[in-house]
Amino acid sequence: MKKTYLIAALLLLSLKAFSQGSPDYGAGMKFNLNEDGSKYLRVISWAQIWGQYNSDRPLDGNGNEQADLDFSVRRARVLMYAQINKDFLILTHFGLNSLNADSMSPTGKGDGSQLFLHDVWAQYSLGKDHALGGGLHYWNGISRLNNQSTLNIMTLDNQRQAWATLGLSDQFARHIGIYAKGAFGKFQYRVAINSASTSNLQAISVPVNGGAATYTGTRLLGSKEAGKTYSGYFEYGFLDAESNFLPYKVGTYLGTKKVFNVGAGFFLHPSGAVTANGSGVLSGEDVSVFGVDAFYDVPVGTQGAALTAYALYQNSDYGKNYRLGTTYETGSMIHGHVGYVIPGKSKTRFQPYISYDDRKIDALNDNATQLGIGANAFFSGHHSKLTLEYQTLKYATNKAVNTITLQAMIYL
Repeated sequence: MKKTYLIAALLLLSLKAFSQGSPDYGAGMKFNLNEDGSKYLRVISWAQIWGQYNSDRPLDGNGNEQADLDFSVRRARVLMYAQINKDFLILTHFGLNSLNADSMSPTGKGDGSQLFLHDVWAQYSLGKDHALGGGLHYWNGISRLNNQSTLNIMTLDNQRQAWATLGLSDQFARHIGIYAKGAFGKFQYRVAINSASTSNLQAISVPVNGGAATYTGTRLLGSKEAGKTYSGYFEYGFLDAESNFLPYKVGTYLGTKKVFNVGAGFFLHPSGAVTANGSGVLSGEDVSVFGVDAFYDVPVGTQGAALTAYALYQNSDYGKNYRLGTTYETGSMIHGHVGYVIPGKSKTRFQPYISYDDRKIDALNDNATQLGIGANAFFSGHHSKLTLEYQTLKYATNKAVNTITLQAMIYL
């Protein structure tokens, strides 16, 4: 019985140490397998439910008007990781995304209804501050946003173009490969060598003669020439150190830490893009994405206020005049967001925020701009919150698209 009480006490202490802005939650479902907690299983589950209003939705496939108000399961996930020895760790993460009336199926067996692996990797420690691992992983390069956790995003959702390889060379922002990560004092690093996906979002299989590039290197040129990608992200922390135990970057600490980090990163895919000359001869073009960013998150005063600010410059080269829908394009982007937790002693906290980005599109010699204005209501830190956001997107000469989204999130 004494042993049981001891394990329970250690569990409660370990939970308290990992809380993300919650006054009563702790670290959730962590199950210690020995008395000192060095052997454990951690389980995380979360759901994000959206109600989204857009009066300018395009006609559906049958030429009919679509409803202004739409509901969806934006994310439903389960993540588990375990250590039974300090020298190695295993992590598994699965779930689904963006389940709505169009992607549902009558018996839940359609593609849109299926759970799939987001991450699964094994990791081996190289001393206290460094590790090597491999599998389907999220140790990405480029920027903080390309390593963003979806548990604690400050804005409604991540800046989409910052997930710069999602569906092009990877599976939902995860590559299969090997990585190294670690820290030298206040300097942290993560680097990876991965296999590039053969199939991707690029529907056009062969580029037009003399036209724009397509992201089809692995498919058309073969894996020997175009089958590997290389990435890295490096940052220096001037104030409190952030954990790099897991790859998922925190969006806002709600005043529980003092953080000021600057970082830079890259993604390279040799011959990832393909062009065709006037005679139809194919040649590869290197895909490269580079980013520099800064993250600032500090408490303000003594009444619970906090400031979060982030800025990113990203340069993306997907090949000559590359453009895929309104999401990916060869060009550059400046993005920033800032939020402020309103002071007060109540358990419920409010955080208004604003975000803005400007993207230069080489293929159109034009720009895209996006503005978001919203607010978070935190009922138990990030573990229970509502987010309301108005967003307007103006893509080149297209009509501006305006949406209002209400998100309810619970994270255990």
